[in-house]
Amino acid sequence: MIRVSGLRKSFGKIRAVDGINFEVERGTVFALLGPNGAGKTTAISMLEGLLQRDSGNIEILGMDPWAEHGTVRMRIGVMPQGFNFFEKLTPLDSLVFYRDLFESSVDPESLLRLVILDDSRNVPFEKLSGGQKQKLGLALSLVNDPEILFLDEPTTGLDPSARRAIWSIIRMFRDRGKTIILTTHYMEEAEQLADNIAIISHGRIIAEGSPEGIVSRYGSGRKVVIKAGKEMGDFLSSERIEASVNGKYFEIRLDPETNLSSLIGLIEDSGISYSQLTVRADSLEDVFIRLVGEMSEGELK
Repeated sequence: MIRVSGLRKSFGKIRAVDGINFEVERGTVFALLGPNGAGKTTAISMLEGLLQRDSGNIEILGMDPWAEHGTVRMRIGVMPQGFNFFEKLTPLDSLVFYRDLFESSVDPESLLRLVILDDSRNVPFEKLSGGQKQKLGLALSLVNDPEILFLDEPTTGLDPSARRAIWSIIRMFRDRGKTIILTTHYMEEAEQLADNIAIISHGRIIAEGSPEGIVSRYGSGRKVVIKAGKEMGDFLSSERIEASVNGKYFEIRLDPETNLSSLIGLIEDSGISYSQLTVRADSLEDVFIRLVGEMSEGELK
């Protein structure tokens, strides 16, 4: 559905996108992750045909989105970052307006039911909640029955309940065979929704693969996490157990030779109190922070 190779875009001396490559398969969710200023929105704008690239190749449904923008635009849906709309228009009026623009035969009432917004069909946009506004943005992006959806930070600023409602709608779109390009700051969102992920930093893709694959490749394995006071740190040092300190937590990374039962038994037998002891692996967020931090320091190999 999408092929990108050697894509570059600069603004003066700033290389916003610096030679990225990736492919997106039909019926999947592809998430582009990165810190502010990483180049995500610039890359998405070039894919949508809104911004001309400096060099490289883009194929959207086999077409160049800049040279064939009109044709591509009729086959994709776009929900921009910070979606906003005409304050006095209701969701129903908004969908009728977009339907006429695209000369579409879609039923606005069906779209409102699809995004669970039918009860607010006649409420002006300015009076909708944040979650309802995002749902309307999704509905508008579907007016032309697109093959590819571009969702740029679709849940930013929403409370957890509204965010999960949007997730359910995105999953439903994917189950209907839609291909979705998602940018997000929320690692949990990417883990929950994405089939494949590309992490971008300083305009370059520094990791790509499934969420599980990225964690497996770049993660540090399992670790014991203990919430305790300084006395626990002194004890671990006396036993020559290496532990890093993360706020009120001590983290002991487990290597293949570590006997987990013996380690936990040693901690229990110390008699030192602790309020929490868990064993966990790195999350996507742990890996993301590590990779982006290394890239910023110029240490990524």
